[in-house]
Amino acid sequence: MSKISVISIALFLLLTAKLPAQSSSSFDARADALLAKMTLEEKIGQLNQYSSPQELTGPQEKKNNILADIQAGKVGSMLNVRGVDQTTLYQKAAMESRLHIPLLFGLDVIHGYHTTFPIPLAEASSWDMEAIEAASRVAATEASASGIHWTFAPMVDIARDPRWGRVMEGAGEDPYLGSQIAKARVLGFQGKGLGSTDAVMACVKHFAGYGAAIGGRDYNSVDMSRNTLWNIYLPPFKAALDAGAATFMNAFNTLNGIPATGNKYLLRDILKGQWKFDGFVVSDWGSIGEMTAHGYAEDQADAAKVAIAAGTDMDMESHSYIDHLKALVESGQIKEGLINDAVKRILIKKFQMGLFEDPYRFSDKDREKRAISDPAALVLARSVAAKSIVLLKNEHHLLPLSSHEKTIALIGPLVKTGREMKGAWSIGWGKEEHVVSLYEGMQKQAGHTRLLYAKGCEVNDTSRAGFGEAIEVAKQSDIIVMAVGENAGMSGEARSRSNIHIPGVQEALIKAIQATGKPVVVLLMSGRPLLFNWTADHVPAILCTWFLGSEAGNAIADVLYGKYNPSGKLTMTFPRTEGQIPIYYNYLNTGRPAPDGPLPSFRSGYFDLEKSPRYAFGYGLSYTTFEYRDLQISKKNITAEDSLTVSFTLKNTGARDGAEVAQLYLRDLVAKPVRPVKELKDFKKIFLKAGESQTVIFKIGKDKLSFYDKDLNRVEQPGKFELMIGGASDEIRLRGYFDLH
Repeated sequence: MSKISVISIALFLLLTAKLPAQSSSSFDARADALLAKMTLEEKIGQLNQYSSPQELTGPQEKKNNILADIQAGKVGSMLNVRGVDQTTLYQKAAMESRLHIPLLFGLDVIHGYHTTFPIPLAEASSWDMEAIEAASRVAATEASASGIHWTFAPMVDIARDPRWGRVMEGAGEDPYLGSQIAKARVLGFQGKGLGSTDAVMACVKHFAGYGAAIGGRDYNSVDMSRNTLWNIYLPPFKAALDAGAATFMNAFNTLNGIPATGNKYLLRDILKGQWKFDGFVVSDWGSIGEMTAHGYAEDQADAAKVAIAAGTDMDMESHSYIDHLKALVESGQIKEGLINDAVKRILIKKFQMGLFEDPYRFSDKDREKRAISDPAALVLARSVAAKSIVLLKNEHHLLPLSSHEKTIALIGPLVKTGREMKGAWSIGWGKEEHVVSLYEGMQKQAGHTRLLYAKGCEVNDTSRAGFGEAIEVAKQSDIIVMAVGENAGMSGEARSRSNIHIPGVQEALIKAIQATGKPVVVLLMSGRPLLFNWTADHVPAILCTWFLGSEAGNAIADVLYGKYNPSGKLTMTFPRTEGQIPIYYNYLNTGRPAPDGPLPSFRSGYFDLEKSPRYAFGYGLSYTTFEYRDLQISKKNITAEDSLTVSFTLKNTGARDGAEVAQLYLRDLVAKPVRPVKELKDFKKIFLKAGESQTVIFKIGKDKLSFYDKDLNRVEQPGKFELMIGGASDEIRLRGYFDLH
């Protein structure tokens, strides 16, 4: 399987079809020439984005005659239009406008189009950048063949609160890992560059701070210091920009009292100013108009004025620009130069995509059919799904399952479902019948083993009527595999939960099955970290399988039977209770820090709960074991312009081949302002055969030692640093020190 995985990844990273290269100055001149021909109304039309009347991903709004508006030059982009037939229909209308300016078609291609990959939080748990990039490559290939030019992904928001439903859409809590994943996803979506017919424009979202919504409540306010903004929340956005991201999307939230959609500091000062971003910014659904609900704008006209002045270039579905910008220009409240700048940014992207040469170049029936029926995509999906599974517990080496088991009971509400395996945002062409359920995956690999099944209960219900049948089935088996967790619709946008325990009576079902005395394996299927303290304490084997997409059942069976040795690591901390939230590994120390365990008097912690999480950031077990030894630090003293190397030996000390994610953390022991107790600064995923050793080398230089100070200058401060290496943030195997002069 590993050989197939490598081949499939290489295939999707290398294949591309691209237009002859044109210089950026050429696109710039062509956009200027076209702008000179446009009326004010036509310019404003380019800033207006409508959704297809057939499909919505936001609140329903009153629709005009969209085709007529397109023909009149009043629409620059559409979202939720997909498939060659539909994109061709609307593009033909655009070609009937006076200047024949093509439309951009956008869609939320979040974790796959026809082929559904694991939800992004699960994919992040693979810590495999090549696999993540390859999955985005497949999504781009399938979507672009169906007429899509633009995906509203990746979401790079740092998320420290698992109550927030959209944690499933991001990479977790760490800015360094989040930055690497942001880069991988942008490169995957955009391939070898805009203009390739298998590439889509990436849209980095949500700029900025959305992941810190107070109380984990979607769309809620965000209040944070600029120091936290720059050191924690902005790095993944900058990494995505540096990877060439074509567009950005702003956020629904206010940031320190100012809506992100109308936040000049974010959009003009940082993004377009300091970072010199030359793409365009699209609002989130209706977020321009929503500034009135925030109490920041007086009415829709005022909202349009604030947003365009702040740097939001395109209005997604609030109608504020199309209805009010002309009057604002004519009354002198805004300058037409603001309109021109926004329009030019959008036109340049249309030129880069090759749409003026051929508006239908992404709408090809034959290519669409080939792209969505490529078997290599499913091979890759299965590989990525297996890599995304995290082994949380495996007492007495219960896993992997033996081929000699005579009877296995599959129990739980998520055993036979395909729909739930797709997770949220699976709005492409992939159908439920194309998704492999756990039951189907196990059937394919069970051989002569007899499989028994009982549902036991529903996901989010109080009825225990099915417990009796489940217990009887369990008693007839040699081992029980239970599939529990959330429905796909319980995480995602607008799916915040105040209670993140396993829903309904599912944990009561686990207790009842465990009481039979038979060995139990629990599979946790969800879009967020969950609470399951009784299960964690009493069940011998637990796998976090998230929502894994099209090949979910096959991938889970691969791991259960040991065909793939689990290598996933958590990218979000799993708390013991909601009372610990927000909880994350890279916290700032206090003047009265508390140890793990019982709380001493007058220390920072809870007197009724230990401080440590249930499962820490970076945690994940394997069917084998790894030894870290022989730490070597090349220099004990360096300057800011110097660097050092850290090396150690990693050995697979178990009986099975497997991969380990070796993680490097640093701590700046004395700094102004203070720095976290540890920060991930590098990692390597290394495959070792049983008994094999390898020397692992990390390089530490200026980029890993600098941070933003109180004045938001990027600095390196002299002093002592502690370096920590291990298999998780709370499993440090090697420590050392060096000084920066």
